[in-house]
Amino acid sequence: MTNILISGASIAGTATAYWLRRHGYTVTVVERAPAIRPGGYKVDVRGAALTVIERMGLLDAVRARGTDMRVATYYDAAGRPLAAVGADLFGGRTGDDAEIMRGDLNELLYDLTRDEVEYVFGDSITGIAEDGTVTFERSGPKASRRTFDLVVGADGAHSNVRRLAFGPERDFTRDLGHYISICTVPNTLGLDREEAVHAAAGRTANVYSTRQDTAAKALFMWSSPPLDYDHRDVAGQKKLLARAMDGAGWQVPALLEAVRDADDFYFDSVAQIHLDRWSKGRAVLVGDAGYCASPASGQGTSLALVGAYVLAGELATGGGTEGYERELRPFVAANQALGPANLKGMVIGSRAALWFQLTMMRLLPRLPGRDRMIERITGPIFRAANAITLKDYAR
Repeated sequence: MTNILISGASIAGTATAYWLRRHGYTVTVVERAPAIRPGGYKVDVRGAALTVIERMGLLDAVRARGTDMRVATYYDAAGRPLAAVGADLFGGRTGDDAEIMRGDLNELLYDLTRDEVEYVFGDSITGIAEDGTVTFERSGPKASRRTFDLVVGADGAHSNVRRLAFGPERDFTRDLGHYISICTVPNTLGLDREEAVHAAAGRTANVYSTRQDTAAKALFMWSSPPLDYDHRDVAGQKKLLARAMDGAGWQVPALLEAVRDADDFYFDSVAQIHLDRWSKGRAVLVGDAGYCASPASGQGTSLALVGAYVLAGELATGGGTEGYERELRPFVAANQALGPANLKGMVIGSRAALWFQLTMMRLLPRLPGRDRMIERITGPIFRAANAITLKDYAR
């Protein structure tokens, strides 16, 4: 096996491309977008994923581009501050966590690989034959059919490779009963490495601005039964968001007005992907395509980085896809378990539960045993982030 095709040039794809090329494989990456996607939202890199970043020689660069978030303040419907929490609670532990904008991290990964990996932008896979022959949607006649030893699906929770090789998305999706929307908005609140949050029963609105960012990101999350909508109809999705947030106070009406003009609007269900096997025939899945833990887990980026490292390492050292699954399954299970648990604190189901959470946040700085309480909150996340012993595949 020498010639490998990766579908998707986001973090899972570019990281897999790096490690496969480092192990001597010939790598092609096909990406539907016309270029590497910039921007995005802030993501955490924790535990074992930081080790992977360090082994790529990127740790200093990732920390240099860190968000440097300082505080999150909760407001009531009238705009009165209710509680503030520091980065030690919502950001992570010094040394075991790095927070960076998704686009910045992917740019670093792309820069590592662009000179040694063939990137084909503006195209996508339409078929994968048993002999490894792959057909493409937009390539010219001479390039519309190529043969590869392996096809890696690194193309997200709505993976095209998974659909072609494994079956329809509905067979592998576990809906968690919530929706999420994120986009760029003007920083009218003048935030500087701060988050401003308004939580009501069943829905939460959050706006933040990171270091060296003149704009802000607005994030909305709410509980909902499954919605019937077209994934390509952005205008329709914006209407669904407005309906879900209708009647909310604080800055939510102004944020929804800004959403109308956003050109990087993201909307999706909060869901997980579960498969019994991550490989089938000539195809294998990595990152969200195979084991999306949902945005609520906070571990999607770390799963992509660790998954890329383990897949490439096992292929290179003889473990193959069987070794990949054997090494990674417990890590994935531990991190997927975070999603449903974290949702309970991200979107509060009742006014009584919301009052209790905000009261605890307000009292936390003055409570005895504060560090132990923070450990109870953050401990499960960091235990999951370190729930794998990484092999040194370079030996």
